[in-house]
Amino acid sequence: MTDILLTQYSGRIVGPIARILGYIMEGIFVLLDKIGIPNIGLSIILFTIVIYLLLMPLTIKQQKFSKLSVKMNPELQAIQAKYKGKNDNESMMAMNMETKAVYAKYGVSPSGSCVQLLIQMPILFALYRVIYSMPAYVTKIKEAFFPLVDNLIAQAGSADFVQTFSQARMYARQFTNESFTSGVTSYVQNTFIDVLNKASTAEWLSIKDKFPSLSADVDHTLSLLDQYNSFLGLNIGNSPSYVMKEAIASRSFLLVIAALSIPVLSAVTQWINVKLMPQQDTEQNNRNASDQQNAMMQSMKTMNMMMPIMSAIFCYTLPAGMGLYWVAGSVVRSIQQVVINKHIDKMDLDEIIKKNEGKAKKKMEKAGIKAQQMAAYANMNTKNVSGIPKAQSKPNMTQEEREEAVRKSTEYYNKNAKPGSMMSKANMVKQYNEKNNK
Repeated sequence: MTDILLTQYSGRIVGPIARILGYIMEGIFVLLDKIGIPNIGLSIILFTIVIYLLLMPLTIKQQKFSKLSVKMNPELQAIQAKYKGKNDNESMMAMNMETKAVYAKYGVSPSGSCVQLLIQMPILFALYRVIYSMPAYVTKIKEAFFPLVDNLIAQAGSADFVQTFSQARMYARQFTNESFTSGVTSYVQNTFIDVLNKASTAEWLSIKDKFPSLSADVDHTLSLLDQYNSFLGLNIGNSPSYVMKEAIASRSFLLVIAALSIPVLSAVTQWINVKLMPQQDTEQNNRNASDQQNAMMQSMKTMNMMMPIMSAIFCYTLPAGMGLYWVAGSVVRSIQQVVINKHIDKMDLDEIIKKNEGKAKKKMEKAGIKAQQMAAYANMNTKNVSGIPKAQSKPNMTQEEREEAVRKSTEYYNKNAKPGSMMSKANMVKQYNEKNNK
């Protein structure tokens, strides 16, 4: 029964998060109902604000990383330029160590931003589940479908009829599930509500044409859902594309504006989001970056240009409620970004870097690596290191000879240290210093 959206998504990671977010959404809707304005659109906006406030600490950390990255990237690009074309093992190790030293200096992790995004991704997926299947998480909205659903189920041929609805294909497997075919009441009810929750106004009216005896039930349910879904004169249960068809058919200019408002607002607010993000010095980056990095930066620039367009397209085809969530999210993110930018601009980055350097030094000393060893390692020309065995292959070396060369090279650097650790790399510097001080 994991495919039943109405009975709440039951994925191992997203499912529990969606249930927690569902409690928040239901609490907001119940509160609005108590003050006489039970409205899904307003609930989505308040829900979005609450969720983004809860995510504020992660957002600040991510934006702090972005701000430091802008200041840090020229140093990273200088290191990459320094070792450009040097593919020997020692040069690669030296480049990695210098790169790690820069990250330590700024107090960030190469994967720091990714980790924060990975934490947020399940939350965003869960948000989508809650917004897209409101009756599954808000009891009062689900109750609006009764007694219509029970009376519709009792009609001969009703299951085949609702499967002709445009969104019914999303739930095709539920109609063939054993629980449905054997008549498990809750399963059948949930399946019908899943489809009806995505039905357009025309599909709702077709129920009255197909089953005239249900006209009063349809009117009752539509009345409640219209009350819940109406937001600034727009039914957020319908997609803007559907509203546009209605506007063309009725030649209503106001409906055209209503149909285009959410997709346009989504694109505009998304574009503002992109502009408010910390920007790097593109000209400086292009001078220092490698061809691969330039290609990545160009891809990122293209993606930033395409995101508002894609956002508008999705909002045009999906129910307006989803578009409203995206618009609300973009507005909240923009306000957050302005506040965060001001907060970070007031921070003394040089002081932060100084503290991070001290922390990195203590961490290395705790690991048994002396600062002068690391400095020597970072500044030595590894191409000219002599006396250190290298695992280089000669044309006529046998497989056994190659393995022996690798073993000797590894043993040389890994004395009293774990292979591949910072200590083993620092040992290489120590061996180099001892040899040149003799």
